[in-house]
Amino acid sequence: MFAAVDVDYSPEGTTAACVTFADWTATSPLRTLSLRASVGPAPYQPGEFYKRELPYLLDVLARIEASDALRVVIVDGFVWLGPERPGLGAKLHEALAGRVAVVGVAKRGFHGAPALEVQRGASDKPVYVTAVGVDAHVAAAGVRSMHGEHRIPWLLKKADLIARGIERGAFEY
Repeated sequence: MFAAVDVDYSPEGTTAACVTFADWTATSPLRTLSLRASVGPAPYQPGEFYKRELPYLLDVLARIEASDALRVVIVDGFVWLGPERPGLGAKLHEALAGRVAVVGVAKRGFHGAPALEVQRGASDKPVYVTAVGVDAHVAAAGVRSMHGEHRIPWLLKKADLIARGIERGAFEY
């Protein structure tokens, strides 16, 4: 099973969303889930973005049944910011004890990040893919094959829409 995750911050608190699906080419979710915390994230610290999102991602991923055998988590962001410079995805992989591959899909490049550019849909702009626990080229091919006609794969976009409250998912506090 795969999961796409995202976090949104608002004055009312922080919401993490998770969309699970069968494999790279799935067209619809198996399950959607969002968790709201009434507190805001940690303050932004350059180079330590993971401190803002990691606790919320771990909370929402903990709600997935162990029997579902999670294999890959896709995050909106980077796994690696540079050689030996872990980003959100690498920190998530570490927090999951390396049991689950993590793939980062970022909308903008980051100087020094070892990202592979992936063209999707009719967009002239690529997404930037980084990975841990799976070969980056395999991850890039997987992201390229994901459902959706736009630059951002549909199921990752769905996690974003649920986190922002635009779409509904199963909701827990």
